[in-house]
Amino acid sequence: MRVVTKFGGTSLGSGERIDRAADSIAKVADAGHEIAVVASAMGDRTDDLLDAIEFDATDRDEAEIVSMGERTSVRLLKAALTAQDIDSVFLEPGDSGWPIVTNDIGEVLPEETRKRSKKLADKLGETVPILTGFLAQDLDGNMTTLGRGGSDTTAVMLGQYMTADQVVIVTDVEGVMTGDPNVVEGAQNVGEITVDELRNLSFRGAEVVAPSALSYKDEDLTVRVIHYQHRNILSGGTTIEGQFEHMVDMREDPLSCLTVAGRAIRNTPGILHTLSGALYDAGINVDAVASGMDSITVYVDESVAETAETVLHDKIIKNNTLSSVTVTDKIAVIRVLGTEFPDQPGVVAGIVDPLADAHINLVDVITSATSVAAFVPWENREAALEIIQDAF
Repeated sequence: MRVVTKFGGTSLGSGERIDRAADSIAKVADAGHEIAVVASAMGDRTDDLLDAIEFDATDRDEAEIVSMGERTSVRLLKAALTAQDIDSVFLEPGDSGWPIVTNDIGEVLPEETRKRSKKLADKLGETVPILTGFLAQDLDGNMTTLGRGGSDTTAVMLGQYMTADQVVIVTDVEGVMTGDPNVVEGAQNVGEITVDELRNLSFRGAEVVAPSALSYKDEDLTVRVIHYQHRNILSGGTTIEGQFEHMVDMREDPLSCLTVAGRAIRNTPGILHTLSGALYDAGINVDAVASGMDSITVYVDESVAETAETVLHDKIIKNNTLSSVTVTDKIAVIRVLGTEFPDQPGVVAGIVDPLADAHINLVDVITSATSVAAFVPWENREAALEIIQDAF
């Protein structure tokens, strides 16, 4: 088995934890598996180094300064593995075997990085390479960085380009949890989660795996997250499944838009529950939901719109906060699924502007971390689909 494992800053935060990390690496190597290691800076070392830069440093100088955290970690891990009679070598930008190459602004050059990663993979089994996470170099050998969460990106990217069987992210949480254990009681480990689910959580505050890393995962690469207290890298934690979908998809059947207006909806607890619960009780599926200052809009299949209107009207009659419900039929929805939307300025503009230029009315736009849904009149659906496909 070929494994790439990344040790986060907390998992290398002390001498005892470095020794524990080396012990877990040694067990994998002694079992006859091939393993490459990615190391983050110890504890909060990177933040400390950044805080020390109180002057107008160039990008190159800043990269050199913050690199010292990762450079220290790989040397400590190398020494700890040597103490356990494990042949290892540390690699950092500038070394002849360094694999990750970017342009001068830190964008990875896939072809060159893949070629160099393959050369590194060919040496696995002879030695354990320990690579600095977060760091890279450009084609001229200058130090660059991969941005926040770059060590995760380093690990998953290498796992992909080195054709690893598994990438294991060793961190300070028990994988992905059902909730924040510091806030909710009874939080449990989620044994499995999809990349789309995790990316949405990551962009909404769940710091488990950097979203930028997940774009390098495909169906064949297993990615797991485990706690640093585990001494067995090859078991436990949460398994991340699947890969991101990149596509533009149009719903085959028309939707109806039901908008419920009311006084101070936004300040009245339970209104959405009241409306969605009533639709649930009637067996009506909700395709999408949007909210305004004094309104809530639900999209349902046009075939059940009349029933949905009756159900919602019954709730309006019984609730003084709600005023009225209106229905618009024959609406199409086109969804754009991708991986880089939160890091990609202008995604919504790339949909809205071409539609406006074509004089196609936009009924609604609903976004998430991984998708954008554009709602347009049914008669404009084919033209809108072609425009959006051209944009993406």
